[in-house]
This record gives sequence, C-alpha cells and structure tokens, in this order.
Amino acid sequence: MRKKSGLSARGARVGKKGRRIARRIDFSDIPEASGEQLRAMRRVGRPPIGRGIRQLIAIRLDPDVLMRLRKEAERQNVGYQTLVNSVLAEYVRNHVA
Repeated sequence: MRKKSGLSARGARVGKKGRRIARRIDFSDIPEASGEQLRAMRRVGRPPIGRGIRQLIAIRLDPDVLMRLRKEAERQNVGYQTLVNSVLAEYVRNHVA
C-alpha cells in the first residue's frame, strides 16, 4: 500500500499526528488599500434578508417536491431556498394561528 501524501485536500502541510501545520504569511510587502478601494469592495457571503439572520436547519423533502420547487424557483429567477421560505411563510400567515 502506498504512503499517503503529507498534504491535505486543501493543500496545507499535515504533521505526523495529522494536525495541520500553520504557515505564517508575510503581509509586510502588501500596500494599504486606499479609501476609494475600500469603498469599492463588496461584502463576501450571503446578505441577511428580512428582520434577522435566518436559521439553518435540515429538512427532508420528497424528491418530486424538491424538483418542482427548484423548477419553479428557476422560472421565477430566485433561489429555491428563498422560494421554500416564501411558500412556508405564506402558509403560516394564512393557516397557522
């Protein structure tokens, strides 16, 4: 059996006990960003929608239901999770006390 490489999937070195070895990056030669550059930068990640941060859950759906939701989301040009949230929110407004 061939010995595994000392590199992990993300490219970091791994020590003998399987722990990642931290590399120090020298940032001293990188110039500071100007105010104009900072204003032009955009936040990375998903923006919060609505009143607060959404809660991450795991839910099991029938494959045909999920397929239909994804097709409808594509037709409406929205993400399918956004569509699922709006469908559930509408149901709760109309049917749940």
